[in-house]
Amino acid sequence: MSPVPEAWPFPHDPQPGGRGLQDDRPALRRCVAGDLDEFANSYWGSRALLSPGPELPAPYDDLFSLEAVDELLSRRGLRTPFLRIAKNGSVVGDSQFTGPAGAGAEIADQVRDDKVAALFADGHTVVLQALHRTWPALVDFSSQLSAEAGHPVQINAYITPAESQGFSAHYDVHDVFVLQVAGEKHWTVHEPVHVDPLRNQPWTGHARAIEAAARDNKPVIDAVLRPGDALYVPRGFLHSAKALGGVSAHLTVGLHTLTRYLLVQELAALAADRAALRTALPLGFDPGDPEQLAEVLPEVVELFAQQLQAASPDALAERLRRRTWSGNRPAPLAPLAHAAAIKSLAVGTTVRLRSGLKCRLVSGDPLVLQLPDRTITFPPVTAAAIAELTSGADCKVGNLPGLDDADQLVLVRRLLTEAVLVTTTH
Repeated sequence: MSPVPEAWPFPHDPQPGGRGLQDDRPALRRCVAGDLDEFANSYWGSRALLSPGPELPAPYDDLFSLEAVDELLSRRGLRTPFLRIAKNGSVVGDSQFTGPAGAGAEIADQVRDDKVAALFADGHTVVLQALHRTWPALVDFSSQLSAEAGHPVQINAYITPAESQGFSAHYDVHDVFVLQVAGEKHWTVHEPVHVDPLRNQPWTGHARAIEAAARDNKPVIDAVLRPGDALYVPRGFLHSAKALGGVSAHLTVGLHTLTRYLLVQELAALAADRAALRTALPLGFDPGDPEQLAEVLPEVVELFAQQLQAASPDALAERLRRRTWSGNRPAPLAPLAHAAAIKSLAVGTTVRLRSGLKCRLVSGDPLVLQLPDRTITFPPVTAAAIAELTSGADCKVGNLPGLDDADQLVLVRRLLTEAVLVTTTH
């Protein structure tokens, strides 16, 4: 059975002159100029792309700003690891910008705004990490983009003083959209020295090759980003940036790319179900001896090949749901307001699927609703109603198919209690 459709409301005001097209993917549209299908087919994972601000729907000041930086650093009680500070490729120790939280809070590593100010004045770059968890506009944006792209999203902000550089040439192990928020920054992007790195293959293992490539090779992108501009950098592509005449701030929107190797890993994990592959190796076996390995390897390879041939998409999908569906949290839930909504539920109340929640409805007896961390079962008679409730559309209690009003209230109350649905008033 196909996955339940998902809807991700995201406010957008189409602009005249061709801006704001293809708004069925509004978050991706804010990162990529031009045709989104062409981007998916010709650039995703393989080529860097510069998107000038005038060709995008709007600047990014609704998502983040220098004022937001000051608020986070001075009034939000941030702790490590929500902040990093670096200069010329060297990361500053946490003790240089954190300290005790003061009376009433036994916290030893809260960010000290005065220490951050001194380091920033000395040319250090401030990196605000995991803004997809701490800044409301970016919480919503990350959920939207993750839904459209199909890959988990994280968001950091880099704030660099004039004429300064936080990090030398390096590559990331995830794809990146750079969204320029304030100031100007000069970017250079080079082809990879290690194509499509996995998360356990950081750039430090190729430091010499990176240094030589950044020094000797012609960049594929050499450009100054100004507010409203966007840059796509696939994982593995070398990049570095330097602020120009004023303070520069940009968002780094990282997509934690799901790869074919992920399927290999989970297929290997499924091999634990085959008893013959769980048997012990011979007593006294030396795994570092190629000759001893040669005695057992053919049998293991044959058993593993049989396991791969027998692997079912259903079994693999179950493992992948548990591993990937929780990559981004669903939209925030206001606990007190949500509890009140459950208590006051009545015929006529409008509800919808919690934005950002991945789910899948599987027919049968019982009917199964698969969620990132659990499954919920229901009587088959509720199938049409649950399909409508999890479609992403607004649904009114009393109008759901196949159930009378009393049963609709029971069903919706259950899904509200499980945090699958929310009411549309909060």
